[in-house]
Amino acid sequence: MTAHPLRRRIAAVLDIAPDASAIEYDAQWSTYGQVGALARQVEARVDGRGQVGMLLRNTPAHVAAFLGVLLAGATVVVINPSRGDARTKADIAALDLPVIVGDRDDLARLVEPTSASTVLSISALDAEPELESVGKGRDAARPGVAVRMLTSGTTGPPKRIDLTYDMLAHSVMGPEPEESQPPTEVRRGVAIVNAPLVHIGGVFRVLQCIVEARPFALLSRFDLDAWADAVRRHRPRAVSLVPAALRMVLHSSLRREDLDGVRAVTSGTAPLSADDADAFQAKFGIPVLTSYAATEFGGGVAGWTLTDHQKYWQAKRGSVGRANAGAQLRVIDDDGHPLGPDEPGLLEVKPGQLGASADWLRTTDMARIDKDGFLWILGRADQAIIRGGFKVMPDDVRAALESHPAVAGAAVVGRPDERLGETPVAVVELRETASADVAELLEFLRNRLARYEIPTEITIVDAIPRTPSGKPDLSAIRGG
Repeated sequence: MTAHPLRRRIAAVLDIAPDASAIEYDAQWSTYGQVGALARQVEARVDGRGQVGMLLRNTPAHVAAFLGVLLAGATVVVINPSRGDARTKADIAALDLPVIVGDRDDLARLVEPTSASTVLSISALDAEPELESVGKGRDAARPGVAVRMLTSGTTGPPKRIDLTYDMLAHSVMGPEPEESQPPTEVRRGVAIVNAPLVHIGGVFRVLQCIVEARPFALLSRFDLDAWADAVRRHRPRAVSLVPAALRMVLHSSLRREDLDGVRAVTSGTAPLSADDADAFQAKFGIPVLTSYAATEFGGGVAGWTLTDHQKYWQAKRGSVGRANAGAQLRVIDDDGHPLGPDEPGLLEVKPGQLGASADWLRTTDMARIDKDGFLWILGRADQAIIRGGFKVMPDDVRAALESHPAVAGAAVVGRPDERLGETPVAVVELRETASADVAELLEFLRNRLARYEIPTEITIVDAIPRTPSGKPDLSAIRGG
């Protein structure tokens, strides 16, 4: 049987120039030959085993192992080793997979000795994978599925979404993967990957770099100093920052010359205010191109282009852009009827990654689409707080709090109230060099929000708990 075009592309790129630099990590470069050698060792070990659980961390060895599972045509089941030991152990036990791959320390800590899975440890690019134990696990093949990806888990326990080889190929290779030709040489520019591999953003960025034969600097996580150092040295033309990271860069001591060479910043996964986007451009001279994506879509479905930004931003600021090529968007009412331009309702999507015959996918996002096709996300319908009959959208309250000059980040959730049903409460993280108290924040909000939108309680915390994608972890906030 002919290999899938995504698998063929990965194999072709790993063989283009074995001695060329592929991944920079901790100031050291690994070559395509090194990545390819480990990938093929893993491929041989997991071939025919169906689903492969991976305790993924942002290291070159884990990138290679991830590619090896795809080369085998198997399914990567993403497991986050940083979610808390008890939850992760229970997750692994429930999955009962044929193979588990990870760092030796993670495996020893999280995989029970009685596990029926074959356990394979990955330590470094130049070290062979080691069998820690041999077992069968449950026969649970999922033909055609490349990655069972964790959702962000913003509002509850993360779920796994099946991303097929076709979906990922369309995301990173274009609308006609079968016709896409592999590059003949390694690209000169260096990308920066700071999104975690346990999130769709990290998987997308890594695969995009691999299929384009583009070297990349891999960060173990977003760290302002490490990121800025990589930007100064590699001068990428575009960088990707989730809103929390973008705000860290915006309010840092970095100057315009530190980001010299960057022509655009893309930002997604969570809402970013137009004021923050404008402030970033004013400080660094770089436009911020926001986008709209979800794990379920296998990538983005809408976003700004540089051309649209230059032409429309002032008139459409706050929008997340227009539908990507091949994608369709519409807004419906409570009865499922399509609404007209600028009428708010529930967003439905036909992602281009699923092909022309895809059904409409209903989201939980309230939205409106104007006559020019620009999309505004108004908030999550399932997060709306009904306070005494009035609807409070947490993102509106969050954005108002984050517009205070001392606030680095905020999150808002509903709290049960016997009289009103629910009331909004907020947690706030202050910038390192700033100060503010609760009274000052409440006074600030009185000029920006309706009375019913003002939180009944604001708690100032050292750090807001966040998911791997950088979104506030609302479940942890409610529990706290």
